[in-house]
Amino acid sequence: MARTVGSTGRVIAVDIQSKMIERLKRRAANANLGEWIDARITRAGSMQLDGLDSCIDFVFAFAVMHEMPDTAVFFGESAATIKPGARMLLAEPLSQVNEAEFDAELETAKRASLEIEARPLIRRTRTALLRKTQA
Repeated sequence: MARTVGSTGRVIAVDIQSKMIERLKRRAANANLGEWIDARITRAGSMQLDGLDSCIDFVFAFAVMHEMPDTAVFFGESAATIKPGARMLLAEPLSQVNEAEFDAELETAKRASLEIEARPLIRRTRTALLRKTQA
């Protein structure tokens, strides 16, 4: 992702596990990409996205939502960070999330002003491309 956004962009990586963030930081530093990555560890009840209101162009949530203790917090805080019209790719593994659970995630996203734009096919996942509404 950091190579994709290049020197004019920034990747904000958020994880619940500090060991994953530390691993990311090491790999980024070894690849000389560390300055483009803002790595944050979530806390109970907060995604730790302070200072990012309406400045994010894209959120990539791949195989993580089912691990979130509160999906409403995730969608609410994520929606607050992305620009109107910006997108979120939400993908959950078929082996971990059934259709009813995924539909519940999409309903929670809708309450956070994220509407379904498309349902792309990604192997072994339930996937939705969401777009932040102007409201």
